[in-house]
Amino acid sequence: MTAIEVRGLAKQFDATTAVAGLDLTVERHRITGFLGRNGAGKSTTIKILLGMLAPTSGTGKVLGYDIADPQASLEIRRRVAYVGEDKGLYAYMTVAELIRFTRSFYADWDAHHEARLVERYELPLDRKIRALSKGMRTKLALLLALARRPELMILDEPTEGLDPVAIEDLLQELAGRSADGTTIFFSSHQLDEVERIADDVVVIARGKLVLDSSLDDVRAHYRSVIAGFTAAPAESAFLMPGVRSAKVSGRQVSVLVTDNVDAVVERARALGATSVDVENVSLREVFLERVS
Repeated sequence: MTAIEVRGLAKQFDATTAVAGLDLTVERHRITGFLGRNGAGKSTTIKILLGMLAPTSGTGKVLGYDIADPQASLEIRRRVAYVGEDKGLYAYMTVAELIRFTRSFYADWDAHHEARLVERYELPLDRKIRALSKGMRTKLALLLALARRPELMILDEPTEGLDPVAIEDLLQELAGRSADGTTIFFSSHQLDEVERIADDVVVIARGKLVLDSSLDDVRAHYRSVIAGFTAAPAESAFLMPGVRSAKVSGRQVSVLVTDNVDAVVERARALGATSVDVENVSLREVFLERVS
């Protein structure tokens, strides 16, 4: 029932390791946010999944098809709607020509939804793509994916260049697609967008998996213990089971905890804390801890 499954995936470019033994599973019918810093290996991983790059080692399947099989790779691309980070489009075509050209390849194309998206995005059909703004090129790339009804959508930085209204519209569209059964796997640097619509989150750092969890589990298990002191102790005073990190800022210590919260609170009080608060944690805080 998995949409994407890779084991030991690696990609080497000369002396640079882009992906380093990645193990990853993406469940069907869910929205999965794919996160990492610039250069972490997200775009390389996506291109390997779609057969645009060959892995140095490791195995993978997309919708049950082996990514190493050239014929299966063609089937993957028929079944997957993809928006790349670079939004690569044929610059010499007009908007209408590119839509018509793309439409001819896909049996799952929805002409009615295409017309709605053209109107919603205010796309100039007679304009050459080379003359479009960055935001318009992003909207056109999204239309080419969203006008279809694929099993899986893979989107690499899909909101880049969009204004807040267009971003809100896209997030609602993706949530609606997921409710209709489409699996969505998307990378983004906008953590608040991921937190709004994702069911699961995958974080990679230096080409390796560092977090694979549902957002519900992240919200259930992570807490921040914030303790105030007249003279803050060293961060090492909070090195104890369940603590992911501890940071001192002036007279305040912030401790990121996945377990053993009560013991961390007691430790703070034993160290002379004048105030102790336990707060929920945002995805941003978890992300920064995992990739630092």
